[in-house]
Amino acid sequence: MSDKSNKLKARLPRGLVDRTPADIAATRAMLEKIRKVYEHYGFDPVETPAIEYTDALGKFLPDQDRPNEGVFSFQDDDEQWMSLRYDLTAPLARYVAENFDALPKPYRSYREGYVFRNEKPGPGRFRQFMQFDADTVGSASMAADAEICMMAADTMEALGIPRGSYIVKVNNRKVLDGVLESIGLGGAEHAGKRLTVLRAIDKLDRLGPDGVKLLLGEGRKDESGDFTKGAGLTHEAIDTVLAFTAAKGETSHATVANLANVVATSKQGLEGIDELRQIAALVATAGYDDRVIVDSSVVRGLEYYTGPVYEVELLIETRDEKNRPVRFGSVGGGGRYDGLVSRFRGEPVPATGFSIGVSRLAAALALVNKADTQPNFGPVVVTVFDSDRIADYQQMVAELRQAGIRAELYLGSGKFGPQMKYADKRNAPCVVIQGSDEKNDAAGEQVVVKDLILGAELSKLEKGRDEYLQKQADAQRKVRRDQMVKTVQEILARHGVKTMMA
Repeated sequence: MSDKSNKLKARLPRGLVDRTPADIAATRAMLEKIRKVYEHYGFDPVETPAIEYTDALGKFLPDQDRPNEGVFSFQDDDEQWMSLRYDLTAPLARYVAENFDALPKPYRSYREGYVFRNEKPGPGRFRQFMQFDADTVGSASMAADAEICMMAADTMEALGIPRGSYIVKVNNRKVLDGVLESIGLGGAEHAGKRLTVLRAIDKLDRLGPDGVKLLLGEGRKDESGDFTKGAGLTHEAIDTVLAFTAAKGETSHATVANLANVVATSKQGLEGIDELRQIAALVATAGYDDRVIVDSSVVRGLEYYTGPVYEVELLIETRDEKNRPVRFGSVGGGGRYDGLVSRFRGEPVPATGFSIGVSRLAAALALVNKADTQPNFGPVVVTVFDSDRIADYQQMVAELRQAGIRAELYLGSGKFGPQMKYADKRNAPCVVIQGSDEKNDAAGEQVVVKDLILGAELSKLEKGRDEYLQKQADAQRKVRRDQMVKTVQEILARHGVKTMMA
């Protein structure tokens, strides 16, 4: 009897997920659509590593009193702190600074990859998730920000989200800084409290005004009983901040006018108002003013934003697997971060960028049935009828692959029945069968090609009907050996299954 006392328990860490072939296929299709839009706008790819020196990432996450707060960190062999990246923007800033003289300015690039957050996981909040960014570094023009907002709108439509089902919302951190200055939170000594206020406002979409009010005051206890310490603002200061978030008007022009009234005495705030006016005018000229709007509720939670900030919000309401209402809210965002590259250069380097939360958007698209719903078919399976003829079957697989068809030889053990069950689990579109009868057929060597997709449809039809008989004839075809590849190609084409050469 085996000893199971030391058996290792298979367990997935909290806040992480395993991804299936269907998940990967849907994500791959999404990424390709996003990439085409980004390249259409003139952005080129670049890739940075998942690990950076912690000081290069900067202290931009909440409660980061020591290096491993908010990010996953460790020390390398020379005792320098290193961290897994928490976004794709900070590593880009390091890359641009390190290669500054060799890069064209403005430098336009995009990148995709996983980022990591050492935060408490929860519904829709993961410790590892994918982002897809595009950034323009080296331009102070508001046209760069307007362009990225318009590109965000085009990306949503490329992914199948119809106009009217999303909105790109724009605000300006200078305006909010002017508001905070008016309530006594200006200056470097109040940087920590300002960040707490920013993070509170950033939860407006999820918690509503009442929840944000608690976070601006003494604090808030969530459904699990966990308490989040608040910013400790006075009632008057809270009212001023909430008035800022409620300044949205019927149009972008009206919202800008309302915000101008809130920050009338702040020079910095009025600079932000002017930048918002420029962006609103640019998007209106390009015909995007129904998709890109000024909205005072947008602040973005990261500290490094210095000017315009923007978010893409899905307006679609749907239901989850338990029939509970779901509204996804923000699926992407970004803004201007003129100080991030400057940390390395010691000189002003303006920059602006946008990030799509791929994992979150994929979940949203799946629920609203906008994801790529093409079935994730597996390979064509060549079965093994005679175990002493493996070489013959391997030759069939090779011919299919040479024709650009995804194919595999059954490598397990067992009789024909288990092989068909295997092909079904692999979601194979068809199988190739050759026993001794087909090999030694009097009319010449034959193979049987069984259409499993059509076979699945047959199981839903009533036997005896003409349609059933016709499909039954099509579902299993005996053909000459030299017609095998052509027959498989016809089956794949019938069901829209792409080959490597399609």
